This record gives sequence, structure tokens and C-alpha cells, in this order.
Amino acid sequence: MTTDVTIRALRDDDIEPVVALWHAAGVARPWNDPARDIAFARRGAHSTILVAVAEARIVATAMIGEDGHRGWIYYAAVAPDRQGTGVGRAMMDAAERWLGERGVWKVQLLVRADNAAACGFYEHLGYQDTRTRCFQKVIAPTP
Repeated sequence: MTTDVTIRALRDDDIEPVVALWHAAGVARPWNDPARDIAFARRGAHSTILVAVAEARIVATAMIGEDGHRGWIYYAAVAPDRQGTGVGRAMMDAAERWLGERGVWKVQLLVRADNAAACGFYEHLGYQDTRTRCFQKVIAPTP
């Protein structure tokens, strides 16, 4: 496992490199505004964004939240040149710890069905496909 990273909470000066990482890692989507998602996650005590830093560079992220029932992980991303080095596992361990410290006993995440590499990664960490379908509805216009 990688030992050359420090995992900490996102700071203001991390936002631009985090958004760049999300694009490089393929987790950003045109219909989601990363800046809006970051601001929303940072507004209260029920969510956070963790970053893994190696040699003054952000190499992984996880947006974590709890909704009063379950924990969720979003924007789990690892820089392409750091995938397979253990930094993803370290980030997921940190995300699960953050949730556990808040009394959350079950965590969920969404993975696109065609992302076989991510599915394999999460299965290796003990996550299971629940065979459920996710529905969504936008209830407020994008500013």
C-alpha cells in the first residue's frame, strides 16, 4: 500500500486542482457543476471532501456525506498515473473512517454500469452490487 500520501480535508486553494483531477480521472460530467457540488458539500457538518496529497500534488479525492440514514461517497477519484498504487484504497479507508466516526454503519456509492474497472475496485474492497436502480429528479434550476 502507498505510504507517501497525506489525506486531509479540502482547502480553498485545492478547488481548482480537484476539479482538474475529476476531469482527468473521468468522474466529472457535463451536467454537474463541480464548483457547485464542492460548495454544497462544504456547507455543513454532514459532508466533507477529502484529498490525498503526494509531493504537493492532489492525487485522490472523495466527497463524503451522511443523510441521517446512510453514508454516501461521491467523486472518488485517483489521478491516472497513481491508479493501482494503493492511494484509492487509502482514500476509501479514510472515507469509511469519517463516516464511522459519525455513527454511520453502512455506506453506498454510485458507479456507472459501464465502468468495469471501478466496479472491480469496489468489489475488491468488499462492496456489493445491490442490484437496485437509482432514480433522480431535478427540483431546482441550476443557477
